[in-house]
Parts: sequence; C-alpha cells; structure tokens
Amino acid sequence: MGYALLVVLETLTPAERTAWVLHDLFGLPFTDVAAAVGRTPAAVRQLAARARGHVAAGAPRVGVDRAEHTAAVTRFLEAAAGGDLAALMRALDPDVVLTSDGGGHVSAARRPVRGRDKVARFLLGTQHRFGQGQQAELVSVNGALGLALFADRTLTTVLSLTVSGGLVRRVDMIRSPVKLPRVAPGVGTAGGDGR
Repeated sequence: MGYALLVVLETLTPAERTAWVLHDLFGLPFTDVAAAVGRTPAAVRQLAARARGHVAAGAPRVGVDRAEHTAAVTRFLEAAAGGDLAALMRALDPDVVLTSDGGGHVSAARRPVRGRDKVARFLLGTQHRFGQGQQAELVSVNGALGLALFADRTLTTVLSLTVSGGLVRRVDMIRSPVKLPRVAPGVGTAGGDGR
C-alpha cells in the first residue's frame, strides 16, 4: 500500500478499518466479519460503507506517470531548497495537505496543514528552524520518488510526496526516529514502514 493510503487508514476508527480490510480487501462475507468483531452483519456492513467512503475521499485515485512524478518532486525540491516561496507555491496543488509524524519523540505538526500558502510557509519555516545545514536527497519512498533530509549525516526526515496533475498534492513527513531507517546519505531508498 502507498503511504498516502496508510495515512487514510489511520483516520478510520478501529472498527471501520477492520470491517473494510476484512471485507473489501480479503473478501470475507459480512457474517464472518461480524462474528470476528462481535457486531451484527448490518452494523459491519455500515462500518465498511463508511470506511469505503473515507478511503475513496482520501486515497489517490489515479496512478501518476513516473516522469510526471519525478518532474514534480524535482520542482518541489529546487523551490524548497532555494527558499523560493513563489516557486514552492507553484509546485503545490491548491488543496495540498501536509502531515507530519514525530511519534512523540521530535517536533511535528499536531494537525494536518492544508492549502498551498500554509503548506509552503510551513515547509520553509521548518527548513529555517532546523537549519540550513541539512542535506536533501532524492530517494525512493515506497516505490516512488521522495526526499530524505540529513543533518550531520543522520537521517532526520523522510518525505513521501503524492503527485497529481503535475503538482504535489500531499506531503507526508516521517520524523519519528523510531520509524526512520538507519541509513547514511547516498543510500537512496526508504521502506514502507520506515525500517
């Protein structure tokens, strides 16, 4: 699963997530799912329908051509690294959403940041706050081009970027040291769960 879909699944209640995964992904009949979770088949059917709606609203609908994704990520990196607010805003979808996961170990936004202007300013603000000495590197994140940020050769952040229509539609920042892989600059990949 792509990182954006995993983030959407985290927004579901445990009961919705269970009903959706067991029925929609694994094809179990609602009666079996109901027995597994201790609810009626009608209740499980409703949970799955609600979950399906949340997933459809939040997960990317169309695969993006690799060249389009690469071009969008490269524009995003150049604008962010250069501190160019106008160029960064042009690289972002008007309805872009940014999430960050510090895992309670490092600072991160507590709520999603929404909108081109707010996301661009947040990104440039965090770049300024964490220092200009960071090194950014293009890496593969769950099979798509993303970014890794290093400070003193230590990985501090992985950015998973979702692209649509040539623009960055979603930025998911993984900052929790527990979830980051143990790599040095130049390695070039970050796994699905960050380990």
